[in-house]
Amino acid sequence: MPTTPVTREAVSAFVTEALADFGADPDAITMDATFEDLEIDSLDLVELGQAVKKTFGIHVRPKDMDDVKTVGEALDAMLATAGL
Repeated sequence: MPTTPVTREAVSAFVTEALADFGADPDAITMDATFEDLEIDSLDLVELGQAVKKTFGIHVRPKDMDDVKTVGEALDAMLATAGL
């Protein structure tokens, strides 16, 4: 059951916090930052998708994140899945 209203701002803040929890430098997390630069791997992205589903009810499939290279692209993919 989603616990947080789905807004661009809420999902963005959640993604930023989650990436920092995965070990990315919080100061380096920008919409243009690549996951490679942040040292975030594909397993982290799958875990991020699961966390977004649990928190917001957005079902992000691993294949939705296949071509995602930046934080902004990931956020856009998640919001598109949510219909925003």
